[in-house]
Formats: sequence, structure tokens, C-alpha cells
Amino acid sequence: MSSFSDPVVISCSISGAIANRDQCPAIPYTPAEYAAEARRAVDEGASQIHIHARTPDGTPSYEIDDFRAITEAIRDAVGDVIINYSTGAIGVPLEKRIAYLRELGPDVAALNMSSMNYAKYSRRRRDFVFKAVFENSFDTIVELIEAMREHGIQPEHECFDAGHVANLDPLLDMGLLEPPLQISLVMGVTGGIRPTARNVGLMSEQIPGGPGGSNNWQVIGVSRDQWKLLAGALVLGGNVRAGLEDNLYLPDGTMARSNGDLIAKARQMAEDVGRRAATVAEARRMLGLGERRAASGERRDTGA
Repeated sequence: MSSFSDPVVISCSISGAIANRDQCPAIPYTPAEYAAEARRAVDEGASQIHIHARTPDGTPSYEIDDFRAITEAIRDAVGDVIINYSTGAIGVPLEKRIAYLRELGPDVAALNMSSMNYAKYSRRRRDFVFKAVFENSFDTIVELIEAMREHGIQPEHECFDAGHVANLDPLLDMGLLEPPLQISLVMGVTGGIRPTARNVGLMSEQIPGGPGGSNNWQVIGVSRDQWKLLAGALVLGGNVRAGLEDNLYLPDGTMARSNGDLIAKARQMAEDVGRRAATVAEARRMLGLGERRAASGERRDTGA
């Protein structure tokens, strides 16, 4: 349980790669729009920004230049914030996804922890909106871990079911991973664990060392079920992620006008249970990160 004084790392999933402006006008496409959304999120309490790159017309991108332009715009607008890149993709070569990590050196990069059916289902249509097999074999996972280790990038382990969390065990035993880990419990994707409050508890209990140990964990709630999932995480002492990648709506059903609206709600929920949003400096310490990464990808010397 939370001690009701602990800071909480609030992450913002700023755009995603699936939703578009026909669904929500606030989704950013251009670097300037990403920067404005990041500023709104940080002003409301976010300390980590999760980035899926897009071209200025909104097309998902895995190009170095697009990640660079978006990252530079965000840092110009915000100053210090934890930069977290997506590496998940279907049909994009692994080498291409590693290339932008190697070139740009974000603080953190997401690492999906198992292959799965990945889908969105519409009860109204009685059909899938999309469906695919999301390949994340151990070979893929290990190659990404090794690339991240080489370039001083912390993995964020995205786990869509309880067994995905267990996939950390052999990697820890092999010495490929060392605590403190950053673990995300992703709930609400068709093909993954159901988005229930009980399952927040179930997933958190699978974390190596337990939910109160040295490893950091957050809940990523997908769809309008997000808010009850974040509430469970906050009470159990976890961190939380909100943003337009995960959910477009506030708890009352109103569409968010910006990422800032969603982060403000997450911060309010934290405060309602006696917690508070961590500053960027606190979040870096909590997650085991050094100071802000320089443009070259080198960390500044902390004197430690």
C-alpha cells in the first residue's frame, strides 16, 4: 500500500501510432505540436514523455530524423524531462528500430516482453478494428536489451499479461538485466489481460521482488477502463501513465482537449490518495536514471 506521502512518476504517452485526428483533434503530428503537448503534460505533473514518432502529416514513422525533430522540439519547449522512445512495431525491421536508439540515445526505451495476438475489437461492429500477431520473441528481446545496454538506455518492460512479467526471470538470471527495473503493466488490449482492478493486484504481485521491492512499476490502462486501473496502481504504490495513445476520454466521458487534461486528472487522483506527482529530478532518482542525456547520447557526469 502507498504510505500516502510517496511521489508518483506520471508518464505521458503523447500520441501513439494508431489513433488519428479524425478520432481526436488534439493528437500531435508536427514537432511543434508534440512540443506544445509535452509542455501541457509537464505543466500538469508528467515527468516522462513516451514518444511514437510521426511525420508532419500524421503517418507513423520509424525514421531517425523524425524522432530527432520531435525530441529536440520537446526539449526546447520543456527543458529537462525523461525521454522514452517506443520500439514496438509490426512489420518494421528490428535493425531500423535499433538505429534511432543508437543515434539519438533516449533516457528510456520501451521493450515489449512477449509475442501476442494484438487487436482492437468493436462490439458495435461485432468485428475487429484491426488484428495482428505482435512478434516479440526472446531473440528479439535479447537483441534490444543488448543494444540498450551498449548505449546506456534503460529498458521499460511492457507486459500485457502476467506471463509477460515472468519473462523477466530468465533475463535477470542471465545477467542481462539488473535492478532497479522499470516495468509497465499494460492492461486493456484485446489479446492481453482483462482490465480489472483485481488484475492490477495480480500483475503487480508477479513483479520480481514483489510490488514493494526495488523494481519500479506502473500501470498503463488502455481505453476508458484506464481510470479504475490507475486508481488501483496509485493505492498499491505504483506509478501511472496517461495520454492520448492510451485513452482519449476523461472519466465523465468528455474527450480530452490535450494530453494535459489527462495528466491533470491522473495527478488529481494521486493527490486524492495522499500522493503527489514526482518532479523530473525525483523521477530520475526513483527510476535509477542519471541526469538528462546530452544531444550526443552521453550522460552528464553526476559525480557519483
